Amino acid sequence: MKFVALGGGHGTAVTLRALRALSSDVTGIVSVADDGGSTGRLRAMLNVAAVGDLRKCLGALADPKNALAQAFEHRFSVGELEGHTVGNLLLVGLIESTGNLELAVDAVATALGVSGTILPASRDGVVLQASHEFGITRGQTAVARQAGIHFLSLDPPLAPAPPRALRALEEADVIVIGPGSLYTSVLAACVVPQINSALALSAARKIYVANLRPEKPETIGLSLQDHVDALRAHGVDPTDVLVDAHSQFAQQACSLHTIITALSGRNPLVHDVSKLTGAVLDAVQTKPERF
Repeated sequence: MKFVALGGGHGTAVTLRALRALSSDVTGIVSVADDGGSTGRLRAMLNVAAVGDLRKCLGALADPKNALAQAFEHRFSVGELEGHTVGNLLLVGLIESTGNLELAVDAVATALGVSGTILPASRDGVVLQASHEFGITRGQTAVARQAGIHFLSLDPPLAPAPPRALRALEEADVIVIGPGSLYTSVLAACVVPQINSALALSAARKIYVANLRPEKPETIGLSLQDHVDALRAHGVDPTDVLVDAHSQFAQQACSLHTIITALSGRNPLVHDVSKLTGAVLDAVQTKPERF
């Protein structure tokens, strides 16, 4: 089966590890809207796309015995490099030298011995824009601090997606959306216009992995159904939702076919890879009413 993981950050990295146990044909389509931390500093300094989420997802599928992979997440702690990771600097260096984000990601994937494909959701960096009752907030870091979001958009509004990402969505048997922050991670990848259209046209099973907890203040007060409604308002229509049995969402009604199972591990704030693998497999093997 062909699997696609869609989103950004730590959540999509966990999903990629989970899907790798199910198939050798795994593609991650990753947001490049981040503007915080090391990534934000590099964006401001060099006017490049956000690389932090791409770095995490490349590391998720890298050969664990690869020497570069073992150093990829090393974060410097002194001098002008303080806060930067080896992976971020390598990606930015390749973007600068090649002038092409996709080529840079491909080169790093080859060097890390990545098993699968990692692609940016857009061919260049984008800025998140969230509309709410008080106006518009720009930038992922600022949006993450905003409650009561009505709608998410991008600047530039017509940022193109890589053709390989669109082809992966078209050919996918299963698309796993999330987990991650609803607006600043999951929808940040899904609202890229061409990604959004390809997702809507795809005949794949679309599985939404709910977060383990609300994000304060981004999604504070939102129910599980509110999350699903927000996805649908942005043109994302999942067929299934996976919910951790220990989260508050497990007690809430949802209009989607819902699988409630243990998804968190020793760290209750992070999805467990092996449990997520089993939950995705369970979802694929069941047939919701709409199919």
